[in-house]
Amino acid sequence: MSSSRFRPLSYVLGAGLLVGCMSSDDMATAEYESATEGMPAVIPVSSFFDNPEIAGAQISPDGEWLSYLKAYDGVLNVFARRIGTDDEIQLTADTERPVTGYFWAADASKILYIQDKGGNENFHVYALPVDGTAVPEATNLTPYDGARAQIGAVPEETPERIFVALNNRNPQLFDGYWLDLNTGDLTMVAENPGRHLGYILDHDLEARAAIGQNMQGGTDIFARDTEDSEWRTIASYPATENVNPIQFHKDNQRLYVSSDHGETDLQQLVLMDISTGDIEVVESDPEGEVDFSGAVFSTVTDELIATTYNADKPRIYFKDPSWEADFNKLRELHDGFPGINGSTNDERKFIVSFNDPVDPGATYLFDRDTGESEFLFRPRPWLEGKGLADMEPVSYEARDGLTIHGYLTTPRGVEAENLPLILVVHGGPWARDNWGYQPEVQMLANRGYAVLQINYRGSTGYGKNFINAAVGEWAGAMHDDLVDGVEWAIAEGIADRDRVGIYGGSYGGYATLVGLTFTPEVFACGLDYVGPSSLVTLIEAFPPYWRPFLEGTFYRHVGDPSDIDDVEDMQARSPLNFVDQIEAPIMIVQGANDPRVTQQESDQMAAALRDRGIPVTYLLAENEGHGFANADNRMALYRSMEVFFGECLGGRVDPTVDPAIQAQIDALTVDVTALGSEETSEEQ
Repeated sequence: MSSSRFRPLSYVLGAGLLVGCMSSDDMATAEYESATEGMPAVIPVSSFFDNPEIAGAQISPDGEWLSYLKAYDGVLNVFARRIGTDDEIQLTADTERPVTGYFWAADASKILYIQDKGGNENFHVYALPVDGTAVPEATNLTPYDGARAQIGAVPEETPERIFVALNNRNPQLFDGYWLDLNTGDLTMVAENPGRHLGYILDHDLEARAAIGQNMQGGTDIFARDTEDSEWRTIASYPATENVNPIQFHKDNQRLYVSSDHGETDLQQLVLMDISTGDIEVVESDPEGEVDFSGAVFSTVTDELIATTYNADKPRIYFKDPSWEADFNKLRELHDGFPGINGSTNDERKFIVSFNDPVDPGATYLFDRDTGESEFLFRPRPWLEGKGLADMEPVSYEARDGLTIHGYLTTPRGVEAENLPLILVVHGGPWARDNWGYQPEVQMLANRGYAVLQINYRGSTGYGKNFINAAVGEWAGAMHDDLVDGVEWAIAEGIADRDRVGIYGGSYGGYATLVGLTFTPEVFACGLDYVGPSSLVTLIEAFPPYWRPFLEGTFYRHVGDPSDIDDVEDMQARSPLNFVDQIEAPIMIVQGANDPRVTQQESDQMAAALRDRGIPVTYLLAENEGHGFANADNRMALYRSMEVFFGECLGGRVDPTVDPAIQAQIDALTVDVTALGSEETSEEQ
């Protein structure tokens, strides 16, 4: 529901399978099969991870077109139809990389989207005309090799141009430009002086505020009177605090800022005067539980409409009674939480999709003038009525007394007692798990597992003290929180101690490797998805545009590999150095083009496991990056996952598999005997 006109730019920072990993007798197997008799039927992997039937709906700014994503030749592309008709046109025809997100130009004459190549995250901006005729040819508006572009604002006032950030001048630095949608010409309006991370336009469409990180890892906020003026620092904050500008107030002299500066632990919404730096608190969580998480602004009046808080479930607080009345009408349509995906320029018609663990993505067209809604589609209609599992918020006390929050999803149709458990660890780590539909969680629950997701210390949303409690605690207290969560589930009678698996992507992949090396007695098996094995080689390989913010993130929390004093500690927290402690089967999944966690991380771990005689299954996708975007690779991954955990933990496995999925698994499977076995610089 946030404004697209003044979206702040930010550069932040996700052959055969192993069998026989659980020693169980026939009686135990029979007892488990009997215990799962009341569960819904096994839902095929493709139902969760193949392309949706239709998704990503938006309405054009003039209200004439409904656009959406559908598969073309197995790859997601953009389609559209005029509202009130069924005459569909195809707008993109990519057969190699899916289009996963797009925008309308402000005058509805073009569709804009960003796309990388094979997951390398060097995104380019593409534009194509919408005229209702043949499939148009997309124009690459930022054709700069090795550069990354981000769309920052699509103003209604300037339909022929958009505001973008681009690092074509210097790979470490993003400058602010106006991009002409007809010619591709760039006009620089904010040259990055060295440590700016993003720019914010005022309501006259001038780049007059910026956020940056200083050499100490803290946050600086900059402002200038005009685009011809010099930048001045209006506020500086230590690395222990989290301060982020959001949008200019309509007076163009104050900034809405999310801030936990000072005595407060939880982030608040504040107004900052860019002339004086004075702060006025607008709001903090009315229930005093979580950080302020979002502001909703009208693109017509520039007024603050609502504030949001991401607690156990999302909460929203309206400032405008008319918007609240409309929101309440939407709540009558569905039990899920509504989110606005797009609106007309006059804010009278919206596309609304509902987030719900058991009925994902139901999408409607809502007319504010009439108060009426038209159901459009469900992205995966084949899941309706299939008995998806409820997601319940949980909390427990960690061993040092810190309260930890998370979510538990248990199989529908059976008692939540003595179940095999899979701990699913979120990436980031500066992120969090949320309530709502998550396909991998639902697949695992359908297979008979209790699924535990934990917002361990360092996760966002629970205050600055909670984040700061993670400094220096990779493979330390952060991991203790995960193990304490497993112990909680066992003590509650939910989980069977002998059937606990761990899985995660990015930081979650690292946590998986830590779990199998540092606490091998806890986990029966683990699946590492694009996770780092060495903290030293991880940080050394980061892309250039990450350099300006490493002091406040990875250097502060993990260490600087150029500092010899840090390296010893980083090695002591790197799973690669403790491979000989792994006792359980492991599966590794990697994208070859990943710029964040490079292929080296998985290659060196798989080779080390092989050299020590530890069974490992390794899937490598040559056309993916930090996570799999292509449907064929996703289905191969999750089919492999269900077989892997089924053999290890005893969960259900679909007895049938599409031969194409098996063929893709075979194509992705790495012969680990052929991996290089050179010793790394981090010898044990």
